[in-house]
Amino acid sequence: MDLVVDVGNTETVLGLVPTEELEVQHDWRVSTPVPRTPDEFLLLVRSLLASRPGDRLLRRGVVGSVVPTVTQPLVEALEELVDGPVLVVDADSPLPIRLSVEEPRTVGADRVVNTLAASKLYRRDTIVVDLGTATTYDCITAEGEFLGGVIAPGIEAGREWLAGRTAKLPRVELRPPPQVLGRRTETCLQSGIFYGAVDAIDGIVDRLRAEWDRPDALVVATGGYAPVLAGHSRTISLVEPLLTLLGLKLAGDHMAKAPGGGVD
Repeated sequence: MDLVVDVGNTETVLGLVPTEELEVQHDWRVSTPVPRTPDEFLLLVRSLLASRPGDRLLRRGVVGSVVPTVTQPLVEALEELVDGPVLVVDADSPLPIRLSVEEPRTVGADRVVNTLAASKLYRRDTIVVDLGTATTYDCITAEGEFLGGVIAPGIEAGREWLAGRTAKLPRVELRPPPQVLGRRTETCLQSGIFYGAVDAIDGIVDRLRAEWDRPDALVVATGGYAPVLAGHSRTISLVEPLLTLLGLKLAGDHMAKAPGGGVD
């Protein structure tokens, strides 16, 4: 088994992927902002692994992180658990992709591995919409070239802002309201947040397709909110909530084959 870990600003997603396959068998989400020492990470990951039956021989660990303060203690913990190497993926990793942007080293690990996953899984020009702490839109060519994209405030940020900055507006669940025209405060909020997010996706995708001159670019949604929103979007064609974990698995496979990559 390979243990792949995507450290985001809000959540850290861990997944188990069979070494010779490309399918996440188990996944877990934990809060990123909670400060943890290597020993605490070790206990946490051990408890998560113990909660699921099956093969627990970990051949490799692969980490992609956008939170530098978490990366080192997490890696130290995984080195105690994993029989083989623990690989950290970033914009400098030797991967079969090209970051064709002005500052390639500033591209987050999640966008790096999403580029790799999209190019290997779909093999066509793709826009990946990642619905996380921020909502990112990545333009990726069939050959694995990352052209850049858009970074917008995430859905959760908008919900928290409304609840925290207004005296009488409650925090509501993200779900499609019975109709767009709200008749009470809660349904007005649900409609605004839900359809505001859906229409933002479709609007930005339309602009990217037009500027890129790729009207038929495949649109893939990933992240925790992808399954909730995708069915109401006219531009999203596929949903792969765990695309980033699949990208980490592919990155680990490629890096392990490189000189000094720790191939068994």
